[in-house]
Amino acid sequence: MSSPSSKPMPPPERGGVIAVACDHAGFGLKKEIVELLCELKVEVLDLGCANAQQSVHYPLFGKMVVDAMLARPGSRGILICGTGLGMSIMANRFPGIRAALCHDLYAALMCRRHNDANLLVMGGRVIGPDLGKEIVRTWLGTPFEGGRHQERLDLLEQLAQEKPRAGATP
Repeated sequence: MSSPSSKPMPPPERGGVIAVACDHAGFGLKKEIVELLCELKVEVLDLGCANAQQSVHYPLFGKMVVDAMLARPGSRGILICGTGLGMSIMANRFPGIRAALCHDLYAALMCRRHNDANLLVMGGRVIGPDLGKEIVRTWLGTPFEGGRHQERLDLLEQLAQEKPRAGATP
């Protein structure tokens, strides 16, 4: 597999801005990622938090990114907390958001190819800044394959709209 950073970076999809936020545990990695995005000439909407010293509630910052993305259909976002788990759970509660927790390059590649992930989530206490930057480069540079994968995404959205059936078994 070729190095993800050797491929040219496509501009962000429709909307041109990547919304980014973190909690206190993700602040250091977020700072590094925002610097990378600026180097790549990607417009960034930095929605906080402001520092690593003051404990904050990750759902509030995650929701700001979700709201920014839903206001700009086709846009992307990046969330960072301690493990990435809380932000992932929070973000995936909203229709149209496909948040993927990535702690390696393969997950970043496949979440774009097969799942059209529009929201990248990382754990600031799990990965270091160099790996985090490579994950972002891979995620930005990988196109969605569509086809049967689009059919599955459509099915996910359809199933999310259905009311639960009492006593249903697979």
